[in-house]
Amino acid sequence: MTPSEAAEAALKADHAHDDPAIWIARVPDAAVLERARILEREGQRDRPLWGVPFAVKDNIDAAGLPTTAACPGFAYRPERSAPAVERLLEAGAILIGKTNLDQFATGLVGTRSPYGVPRNVFDAARVPGGSSSGSGAAVAAGIVPFALGTDTAGSGRVPAAFGNIVGLKPTPGSISARGMVPACRSLDTISVFAGSVDAALEVYRVIAGFDPADPYARRAPVALSGRAAPAPGGATGGATGGTTGGARIATADVADLCAPATAAALARAASLLRAEIVGIAPLLDLARLLYAGPWVAERTAALQDAIARQPDILHPVTRRILESGFDRRTVDAFLAFDRLAEARRAAELLFAEFDALLLPTAPFCPTLAEDAADPLGPNTRLGAFTNFGNLCGLSAFAVPGGIGPDGVPVGMMLLGPAFAEARIAPIADALHRANAGTVGATARPLPQAAPTDRAAPGETALFCIGAHMSGLKLNRQVTALGGRFLREAATIPGYRLFALGARPGMIRAPKGAGDGAAIRGEIWALPTAAIGALLAEVPPPLGFGTVALTDGPCLGFLAEADGVADAPDITRFGGWRAWLAGQGDRG
Repeated sequence: MTPSEAAEAALKADHAHDDPAIWIARVPDAAVLERARILEREGQRDRPLWGVPFAVKDNIDAAGLPTTAACPGFAYRPERSAPAVERLLEAGAILIGKTNLDQFATGLVGTRSPYGVPRNVFDAARVPGGSSSGSGAAVAAGIVPFALGTDTAGSGRVPAAFGNIVGLKPTPGSISARGMVPACRSLDTISVFAGSVDAALEVYRVIAGFDPADPYARRAPVALSGRAAPAPGGATGGATGGTTGGARIATADVADLCAPATAAALARAASLLRAEIVGIAPLLDLARLLYAGPWVAERTAALQDAIARQPDILHPVTRRILESGFDRRTVDAFLAFDRLAEARRAAELLFAEFDALLLPTAPFCPTLAEDAADPLGPNTRLGAFTNFGNLCGLSAFAVPGGIGPDGVPVGMMLLGPAFAEARIAPIADALHRANAGTVGATARPLPQAAPTDRAAPGETALFCIGAHMSGLKLNRQVTALGGRFLREAATIPGYRLFALGARPGMIRAPKGAGDGAAIRGEIWALPTAAIGALLAEVPPPLGFGTVALTDGPCLGFLAEADGVADAPDITRFGGWRAWLAGQGDRG
């Protein structure tokens, strides 16, 4: 579409859906169309989101529109947009409006707002999920291709589950939090709702970046690069699903915490991803502490002036929660911090062994009647699997996990360590494509997956032949630097392979020797800036050089000829994996 066509489609979809509770402030139609016409006259200019409509949760500043955080008495009109919004506009996106939310982003149900309750697009009797209710509904209804939310305890994931869309919860601190009304300042992150993993990741790359003016900002260990790709070994999406190859996925036995449809969806997803059941008690225990521990007081601290001076401007449920923060004891805070340290260490050990953790996004989807009868109970249950994510500094994708027998979507979630968004994206994409053929509640098919078999701009392809391959002992060195699997490959005939203890060494066969062979391996894409860091971890006689593959030259592992002179020649096996299998050693 041209920008004008995309803008017109968004406005038409909004009018047709006719749910004013999605919006707190809408950009006038005429202004939306004028912005589109300006973009058309300017041309694309390499702007990655040129002409793409989007929405912003109304606790994030957008110049020209008020920021209310769903509290009219708190409203103010910012002079400039939050850095994340500025980056989207600079990338050519078209702002449609500011969306509704649980007041001050306090809640996971989406019903705590004086501006109404956005309609659950699958069942109007159910909650839409919060706190980013309007942003999730806008994407699920097909009004905008993506929207910004925020996530403290699951607010960027639960609405995605209830709307059959993707919710990306980035690593806390990877996106500037300036221009965002805080909930728990130490935990908050801006999040992304989109129709596909690829789209969410593309938006994330636009808005992410270290901001020295944000005291909670974190520097990414490597530049963000790559796109969603099939997991090692050929994981693919589509109606028939796929496998995860060398990627190891953990899951947990949490069926007793879930509705039957959610438990069944988790079992299907675990089977698809060949997930291994592990214990995650420290993480689940920490999740229960979020609204019973010191972090309630952190919410109170962020809004103490409003609570003390204007308590009547608050939604009754929000006021009840925020006022309870004044009763928290310091001694209880330190006990909670000990539990936090234990949970973070448990997560660290888990992700040293596994690439991702598979859990349901939410145990169930409550009805509006259930929420009205008990304003705190269902909300507390909804955070059972999401609450610990930001406390432990993790990254996560929420993706569709299928439609339950009652016609309500079920969401699945993949969590990874900090800054693992690009690494877990392939697995999330495979799971999404196995469980959903359309975007949200629309008839719009999932977009074709982005090209995944070659390095993207800012990346360098590296041919790995030994322990750095997927599932082997040194693969963590590659993935920790942002590496992502591209495909299996082989050299042209003319190389020799030697066993150097825990890893192989490959050399070009001397001309005329006649004993070279094709050697099999894997191509991984690494951020170009990380190639030197990986090379520094490679001991002599190994190094990098140009390797002739069957489809062209590629940077790859090579050894000095003198360094393999006394090593066993294993060329006849045709690759390191075959040699390991012959030795009865999986590596």
